[in-house]
Amino acid sequence: MQYMHVVKPGGLDNLTASDTGSAAPAAGEIQVRVHASSLNFHDYLVAVGMLPVDEGRIPMSDGAGEVTAVGVGVTEFSVGDHVMSCFFPNWEDGGATMDRLLGVPGDHVDGFASQTVTMSAKAFTPMPKHMSFAEAATLPCAGLTAWRALVEEANLKSGEWVLVQGTGGVSIFALQIAKYMGCKVVATSSSEAKLEKLRAMGADEVINYKEQPEWGRVAAELTGGVSLVVEVGGPGTVTQSVRALRVGGVISMIGVLTGLAGEVPLAEFFQRNAVMSGITVGSRQHQANMTKAFEEWELRPVIDRSFELAKLADAFRYQESGQHFGKIGVDLS
Repeated sequence: MQYMHVVKPGGLDNLTASDTGSAAPAAGEIQVRVHASSLNFHDYLVAVGMLPVDEGRIPMSDGAGEVTAVGVGVTEFSVGDHVMSCFFPNWEDGGATMDRLLGVPGDHVDGFASQTVTMSAKAFTPMPKHMSFAEAATLPCAGLTAWRALVEEANLKSGEWVLVQGTGGVSIFALQIAKYMGCKVVATSSSEAKLEKLRAMGADEVINYKEQPEWGRVAAELTGGVSLVVEVGGPGTVTQSVRALRVGGVISMIGVLTGLAGEVPLAEFFQRNAVMSGITVGSRQHQANMTKAFEEWELRPVIDRSFELAKLADAFRYQESGQHFGKIGVDLS
């Protein structure tokens, strides 16, 4: 099997291809022929060395493929089943705890930049039946993060407003989920071409944040105040996110693309009786709930383009460019 691994000190030029045999599954494990993966910002941090990992770590948290062998005691899966990975294999259900947030593929343990993996059966759930491997491989991080923010954590009602930032994977999933829930969406981007694509996907209002630096106030004027902001920017955008909220609105803090620390306009925040909730992907049960809904809705992820496994560094360079709309895939077939 072919796989890609990280060579310290990291950096895209240090992503290295290798070949090795595949391990037979032990008790409680399954072996999976991985057909697809997809890029997340978390994976990028691993690849460039900003998130320290063990020497030789196989990156990529997301994967989808076919079960090729089953270990003793596994009853949930059989050979031939189509499965997708779990970002937090140890988080079965309930609330987040530190123990449940360990074991992330591509970070704490080897991930899915590998044509074959052997892992605990609890590291997988069934794929949505209507999706391809490439589509299912976009769900375990970005899809589930958006799902948890909108469905599991927020108490959204049909007709309420949701604000999404940019056109990355989480934001596009959030737009899709919000529309299926009957919500209205205001979306931001600095690209007029991308704003047109967002409109075509169902965004009710769009704002060019380069032309409107006070885009939070603009969003509030357009909507009367949004019920939920899917916050992926972090400190560089949170002030405007607060200003976009209605009284009692919620910010789902998902990403820190603009930095790890910054100021929050506290007076405006508490005047709105607002809530800020940290969202780190979700549990296996959340993933099962998402899968059921996506099958009912026949929701299909938006994949901008895919790269071969050997071109993984080029995929990350494309991610760096910010040109993508939706997810960037990796083909391991």
